[in-house]
Amino acid sequence: MVVDILLSSLAVWSSVLLYAWILFLAWRLAPWRKLQEAEQLHVFLGSTLILILLWQLRVEVQPGLSFHLLGLTVVTLMLGWSLTVLAAGLALAVVEFHTTGHWESFALNALLGGVIPITLTQMLLILIRWYLPKHFFVFILVNGFLTGGFVGILTGYLAAGLLVAGRVSTFAELDQTFFPFFPLMFLPEATLNGWILVILVVFRPQWVYSFSDEQYLKGK
Repeated sequence: MVVDILLSSLAVWSSVLLYAWILFLAWRLAPWRKLQEAEQLHVFLGSTLILILLWQLRVEVQPGLSFHLLGLTVVTLMLGWSLTVLAAGLALAVVEFHTTGHWESFALNALLGGVIPITLTQMLLILIRWYLPKHFFVFILVNGFLTGGFVGILTGYLAAGLLVAGRVSTFAELDQTFFPFFPLMFLPEATLNGWILVILVVFRPQWVYSFSDEQYLKGK
């Protein structure tokens, strides 16, 4: 999700400082020892590359608002919060360098299209583990499909709300062109994250940090 709006100096520096603090936190919490293994390093770099390719496929749904599939739910389930925040930041930097180059809104887009959906996915993973049975189909359907779709839709509406708050678009305009139709994007976002998760859990479960054969399969 990419939002281009005219930001005040205060808003720009506030988003930069907040994102810098989150990057520092992610850097400190990242399991760097895990990446010393060649396979895990390749998973991290491969996930970043896929995000770069996916995020370049943008569709402008409203002046100042470009939409792309996020794919961050499955990456968060693979890498965890900290590494996904770093991978998303790197991917967005590469995409901005090769496309719009609107660096003044980079931190805002990184927060909106990266940190927020990643954090939501991580929080929902914790809640789902706490309240629902640890079962293979719960992990796939709820953590993969439903969480992926929900996070994508919520991120889109937050971006649209930011356009209204920034007076780039009015609520009436978005109510005619965006709000009624955007829920249709639930299915492609859910399908993208869900099916990739299915393939990984079946063929490469060691690539998915949040999945455990012991918890989700044994004795079920």
